[in-house]
Amino acid sequence: MNKYAELVRELARRLGTTGEGRICFWAEWFSQLIMNSLLLRRIPKRLFHSCRPRLHGGYDPSKVDPARAVEMEFVDRDGSKRTVLAPEGASVLDVAHANDIELEGACEGSLACSTCHVYVDEDTYGKLDEPTDDENDMLDLAFALKENSRLGCQVVADRKTTEKMEVTLPKATRNMAVDGYVAKPH
Repeated sequence: MNKYAELVRELARRLGTTGEGRICFWAEWFSQLIMNSLLLRRIPKRLFHSCRPRLHGGYDPSKVDPARAVEMEFVDRDGSKRTVLAPEGASVLDVAHANDIELEGACEGSLACSTCHVYVDEDTYGKLDEPTDDENDMLDLAFALKENSRLGCQVVADRKTTEKMEVTLPKATRNMAVDGYVAKPH
């Protein structure tokens, strides 16, 4: 028996036993909990889903270093174009919110909705990693899906792949909000 199991059993013995000398139910449960947590440490990390680090609170567009920034062009729903600079590692959703571009992102980038659905230009789309199964599942819910559709929360600014990327906002998004509602960035 390993030292952790002995330690837990000794703790249970000191805290109390039932009439026939058996360990209390809660102590046995606690022992199993400890043993299971020790077993979980041996599971390879690649089996767990993990997210990239987020820029909590966004960033200040006026403080982006142009020498290290990624240039993106947003095409709004009315066809107007706007070029912005983004720090590497920021998602298209983060960039849109920081620059007051109307891209909703109801789930705040947690890959639980399709309101940050965008169209990426064909050249850039070919350079990006393939969408994950989770992203494809959410894209299935998006309005006016196209071959170059992506979720803005999953496309990350990178000088090698997204420099001079053109991001077009779709005419509408699918959300449970009342018609005419304009979402404010979080």
